[in-house]
Amino acid sequence: MKDKQTLDNADKNLPTLNYAVALQKIAASQGFDWNNVKNVIVKIHEELDEVTSELGVENNHARLVDEIGDLLFACTNLARHLNVDPEQALQHGNQKFYRRFSAIENHIQSEKASFDDYSLEQLDSIWNLIKQQESNALK
Repeated sequence: MKDKQTLDNADKNLPTLNYAVALQKIAASQGFDWNNVKNVIVKIHEELDEVTSELGVENNHARLVDEIGDLLFACTNLARHLNVDPEQALQHGNQKFYRRFSAIENHIQSEKASFDDYSLEQLDSIWNLIKQQESNALK
């Protein structure tokens, strides 16, 4: 019979991002952790480079899933090091995206147009304008 592993103490019923944090905290308690945020950021860049190296390779969906999983895990590690709840941060990011995309949609509707009438560059320009307006409203 297999001995219980240290990481088995993490609650598998947690949301996925929080489960990643639980795994990382347990590993950190055993001394397996980056000693500063800069090293975590270097790891994120390394993982992003690995995703990039898989782009354009045929029949590599499984590799992309693997590498993007590593990238997300590393980003979750950054959140942990900065005492940010990754679930809360992603919820905030989702809400911000929803708000800004809806503002683009409202803009297009006010022009009696459709998304098809705009290039990606034009849509991105509207996005940046909305982003700037939100930033100015916070000042």
